Amino acid sequence: MSGMREPLAYRMSPRTLEEFVGQEEVVGKGKLLYRMIKADRISSIILFGPPGTGKTSLARIIAATTKASFEKINAVTAGIADIRRIVEDTQNPMLNPSGRTVLFIDEIHRFNKAQQDALLPYVENGTIVLIGATTENPYYEVNKALISRSSVFMLKPLREEHIKILINRALGDRERGLGYLDISMSEEAKDYLANICNGDARVALNALELAVMTSEPNKDGKIEIDLSVIAECVQKRPLNFDKDGDNHYDNISAMIKSMRGSDPDAAVFYLARALYAGEDPEFLARRIIIAASEDVGMANPTALQVAVAAAEAVRMVGMPEARIILAHAAIAVATSPKSNSCYMAIESALHDIQNRRTGSVPLHLRSTPVEELREKFGYGKDYKYPHDYPNNLVRQEYLPEEIRGTIYYRPGNNGYEARIREWLEKWRGDKNRDQDRDADKDKVQVKSQDPDKEKE
Repeated sequence: MSGMREPLAYRMSPRTLEEFVGQEEVVGKGKLLYRMIKADRISSIILFGPPGTGKTSLARIIAATTKASFEKINAVTAGIADIRRIVEDTQNPMLNPSGRTVLFIDEIHRFNKAQQDALLPYVENGTIVLIGATTENPYYEVNKALISRSSVFMLKPLREEHIKILINRALGDRERGLGYLDISMSEEAKDYLANICNGDARVALNALELAVMTSEPNKDGKIEIDLSVIAECVQKRPLNFDKDGDNHYDNISAMIKSMRGSDPDAAVFYLARALYAGEDPEFLARRIIIAASEDVGMANPTALQVAVAAAEAVRMVGMPEARIILAHAAIAVATSPKSNSCYMAIESALHDIQNRRTGSVPLHLRSTPVEELREKFGYGKDYKYPHDYPNNLVRQEYLPEEIRGTIYYRPGNNGYEARIREWLEKWRGDKNRDQDRDADKDKVQVKSQDPDKEKE
């Protein structure tokens, strides 16, 4: 069993499309990629998805079926020099009569812009047929020009029934798998392994191999694998989550949208997922603060207080107890009545500042540290101090003349904001009526002071 030095997951890699398990939406019979491989008409493709879903296996199947030259490099260790060497060999009719090479680049997202640009002209003229594999979203990580010249296929985590097929295949295969050993594995152990590996075939097969290799045969020479053995070999459920990669952004996006959508269960799930993967608790606290203001706002003003208090508490307490504080804040935001009126108010105001003539600060609102400014130019003159008036309210204009009457804050009907809306509608209505009345008085005064105008 000389070849058994290689890991079980590598040995059990499918050799043909018929042996490939899962991803029926991508390589099912009659699907585009299936037809491309079968006809040996591969054009540039990019495969993206979580680890252990078959990206490298598909590349191996293509390597075994294509008549073109096949090269494989890993973006972590390869560079522009490797690309140039492959291109030169491809263009050498003695080495490659077809003048065409299928190049598999694993972890293509690790290539920087210069390295990806070096590939582009050869992909474009057909010298290189690119097969890129990545766990990151290629639309964020791969050169747009390469994307436009490639077919992109998304691979999903394998289902439990797929994993069980692979487990049983590995247990029964005498040539490449563990079939040369007398192994008895309980269905309970198989179900557990198929579930806990989270759709990652590599994790499942590595755990299976570890369980077999570390278990002593019984007196009859049989290796018995039960639930306790498998549970020990997979001590922690793997999670497809790179806190520096796209999963970081996808997960936090889902958490924010769950809080916004008033789903505390989903909010806590994505929070837990982030914490399990080692996400920075203070980063999560900051996102909850933003949601408390952007999505709850004045519908429940205390949500922001809870979120800020939680962020401070997270800093003081740290993990693991910080998880409770973060859950408290996330649930408070998720279950609060919602309003984005504060967000819309500031966005509308910024839009006007950028696109409208908005004038200057009215003279009566300006600071008056120098008395001469007040006397000579009217700074602060005629300002009415609200606390000198009943109910601390007084009618006066606060916006510049050019945008007088513009409304930025439009309260909603949820939670506390419904009370604000009721009060503000009355206040604005009374204010507008008073302004109209004052304007009419000004017109009368102008007429009485200028009889010549009246004659005209």
